[in-house]
Amino acid sequence: MKVEQYIFGKMKINGESYTSDLIIYPDRINTSWWREKGHLVQIKDLDGILKHKPDILIIGTGYMGLMKVEQKVKEELSNLNIKFYIERSKKAVEIFNNIQTDKKVVAAFHLTC
Repeated sequence: MKVEQYIFGKMKINGESYTSDLIIYPDRINTSWWREKGHLVQIKDLDGILKHKPDILIIGTGYMGLMKVEQKVKEELSNLNIKFYIERSKKAVEIFNNIQTDKKVVAAFHLTC
């Protein structure tokens, strides 16, 4: 799966446009990713992702990078041996599109701010 386009508030994947925060799994897209505290990612916000047991997690923090990721999340991902990238969404899209691996990759994107 590749992201064809990302602009503030909109992402296009495989010809379909999305306007809400989403998670891209290897076999599907979850279009209802929401965090309990909106612009703060806590470990409980990643429960569904962690159940999927990714090898790599890419988190897009928004167009301007206003969504933050708690330090506890980074520590837990490290403890679980999950390689992670946390970048503004435009850069996260580049990483997602260019990553070449046979490992399980999941990406979570905040599309606005």
